[in-house]
Amino acid sequence: MKDTFLMLGLVLFNLNQAKDINDSLYILNNYHDEILFKECDACGCAAGNGSSGFESLLNPQFIGIKYFAQHYKAKENLFVNGLTQDQYFNTFQLWAKIPLTQKLSIYGSLPFHFHEKKTLQGDIKINGIGDFNLMGIYQLINSKDNIHQLNGGIGVKVPLGNFDEKGISGVNPSFQLGTGSWDYQAVLNYRFQKNKLAVLLNTDYTIKTENKKHYHFGNQWNYSATGFYQIFGNEKSILSAKFGFQGEVYDRNRQYKEALPKTAGSALYGKLGFEASYKKISLGTEVMLPAYTNLAGGDIEAKSRFSVFVNFGI
Repeated sequence: MKDTFLMLGLVLFNLNQAKDINDSLYILNNYHDEILFKECDACGCAAGNGSSGFESLLNPQFIGIKYFAQHYKAKENLFVNGLTQDQYFNTFQLWAKIPLTQKLSIYGSLPFHFHEKKTLQGDIKINGIGDFNLMGIYQLINSKDNIHQLNGGIGVKVPLGNFDEKGISGVNPSFQLGTGSWDYQAVLNYRFQKNKLAVLLNTDYTIKTENKKHYHFGNQWNYSATGFYQIFGNEKSILSAKFGFQGEVYDRNRQYKEALPKTAGSALYGKLGFEASYKKISLGTEVMLPAYTNLAGGDIEAKSRFSVFVNFGI
């Protein structure tokens, strides 16, 4: 309980590049894109697709760095009744978004993971580069008054991260640096924005394929709704709050095309954050706490997530 109140008490910031002010939540007069893209993997690791909750109205073009932390409790083994094993998944991520035309943008990210789980036999740590993500995002609809906007995207995940076959024998087979497979993603999001209020509705789906070790992580569906409200804004800076929820649904993993028990699951998170910008520099953070969690047949419980990032307009 103390951890919960501590996380809720954290002050968070997200980012935006400052331009003209028109008494609206965002200050980019040429803004045309939102992105929803999921960065980590199932049940909290790069292999399954635990979501970082990345959904923000960002600069039309930027390069930045993000830190994303996740905490889970897991069952130690078959002979332990309670969830005694702490699992921590940490990621530093380089990302960038570059517009090619007025409606088409390219997004890319390269993560570096350092994960840890505490077992009765001692701590187990893995670290290294993760899988590279590349996505094209296209503006499908934009109303004349710029109040409504709909964007769609498709992408691919390139298997650069190491997949350790021994790791799939544990309670959480997603304790990996990568899936070892080429995975494919589709995303759709809708934005409503008027005056100081904005609402984002997002959904995305990841199709995963079998890797060279004949292991196949389950497909994943993510969905979220987030509200933004401007607290302060002037010609050079802006501060806004955001709040909402995010859900994730995981299909069963397969090995040699056979479905594996206790590998499917779902979770629902509430989230709270802030975002701020000054000229071309943007800063943001977000806290996510589970409202519902049913991962790996109850053998894994989601505890908390936290992210912070800094972006620079280019």
